Amino acid sequence: MTLLITGIIVFLGVHLLPTLHDVRRTLIGWLGENGYKALFSLLSIIGFVLIVWGFARAPVIQVWAPPNWTRYLAMVLMLPVFVLLIAAYVPGQIKAKAKHPFVDAISTWALAHLIANGDLASIILFGSFLAYAVFDRIALKRRPATGLVTVPETGSARNDMISVAGGLLLYVAFLLWLHPLLMGTSPLP
Repeated sequence: MTLLITGIIVFLGVHLLPTLHDVRRTLIGWLGENGYKALFSLLSIIGFVLIVWGFARAPVIQVWAPPNWTRYLAMVLMLPVFVLLIAAYVPGQIKAKAKHPFVDAISTWALAHLIANGDLASIILFGSFLAYAVFDRIALKRRPATGLVTVPETGSARNDMISVAGGLLLYVAFLLWLHPLLMGTSPLP
């Protein structure tokens, strides 16, 4: 469990840097813009690897037993996650209306997995990401213009169709193939 918690601290800690304007500015002053980005990327990768490794090695300590229907609810909640992930990078009405679709995707992903999993490692992992997403969503509203946050662009309806179609394809791929391959468990009953 130590690896998992360390990975979460490193990964989410580095992703909280944009909310700490003075710390971020100081680091950029010391390292330069490219040095800061390189350190940010390196720490993100290290944190991610520790999270995956730590989660895989964490003991299964069942805190609560979710009812069986929560798996179906999680599957329904995961559908917009993939659409939002693609919409975050494809300017359209979905991105413009959601404003921060990537953060919305993270919070929905975390909530869906919290609902369906009752073991301690899952509660720590998904609870941390949900708390981060809620904090980041609030921070984005209060963040001064730094060039990091841009006004959502509005693209054509074609871009929204790309987001929806791509999201649906990714959802089906994860449901049928990638989730069992990467996580070792099938979300299907």
